[in-house]
Amino acid sequence: MMTNTFTRHRRLRKNSAMRALVRETHLHVDDFIYPIFITEGENQKNPVPSMPGVFQFSLDRVKEELDEVVSLGIKSVILFGVPDDADKDECGTGAFHTHGIIQRGIRFVKEHYPELLVVADTCLCEYTSHGHCGIVENGAVLNDESLELLVKTAVSQAEAGADIIAPSNMMDGFVTAIREGLDEAGYLDIPIMSYAVKYSSAFYGPFRDAANSAPQFGDRKAYQMDYANRLEALREAESDVAEGADFLIVKPALAFLDIIRDVKNNFNLPLVAYNVSGEYAMVKAAAANGWIDERGIVMETLVGMKRAGVDLIITYHAKDAARWIKETN
Repeated sequence: MMTNTFTRHRRLRKNSAMRALVRETHLHVDDFIYPIFITEGENQKNPVPSMPGVFQFSLDRVKEELDEVVSLGIKSVILFGVPDDADKDECGTGAFHTHGIIQRGIRFVKEHYPELLVVADTCLCEYTSHGHCGIVENGAVLNDESLELLVKTAVSQAEAGADIIAPSNMMDGFVTAIREGLDEAGYLDIPIMSYAVKYSSAFYGPFRDAANSAPQFGDRKAYQMDYANRLEALREAESDVAEGADFLIVKPALAFLDIIRDVKNNFNLPLVAYNVSGEYAMVKAAAANGWIDERGIVMETLVGMKRAGVDLIITYHAKDAARWIKETN
């Protein structure tokens, strides 16, 4: 007869009730920030081919999307503006124009859904004719000169009613510049959700289709991080914390769970993962072919991000995940 000389871990897995009782990591609808693309024009609901279920909405159509978001209990959205190509220029002035598409989008959301928390993506790439995140001179993106325009963009977004400013440009010193600009304009209480750790990644392709923001020459490797680097992420996060960031973002998520854990272990600010477009698109494509269980894969990956240490997740899966969480509860 076998003696009981080993640990019986399976005792805590024997049925669903027991597994739920001892579950260590939980996913909540409050964890999600849902991205929405707002475009110019009227009666526009343009599907993004590489991102099934994701659309560009004109202001007169975005209400149907927001109604669904609110009905699912999602409390936060991040807005991206998609201007007409004719409105783009070398300096991305549409990014900080009082009546720019992102400013009008923010005002619309806050007017009709005041309870929604609006995060404003703060960058120039969607608004520049060259598709880079700053001013270009002789083929190079200028850092300090770009900061001035990013400050103007952040202040204009705060004036429009944004609850959180989320600068994604990866210019050195952008948190300091934007914090000082917001404070000088009287927006001392508007927090900065910094894209502190943003890698140069092949996972961004579908987003560039959705936002029409692909660079017209070269790439962004001179200002976004090399995906092979780990310690650099800690340096980037450390400088943003020192400069006054209120949240830290790691982007992308799935290939960088080790970085998420490193950042969580070293800093005590709320940590956000951006579950980016390419990660979303791969799941959707495989599910459409019947190769995977979409619900199972999505929930497993989102829980994995939380287990790695994030507090919040920017994800295109938010609506589906909110439904699944509601069904489970």
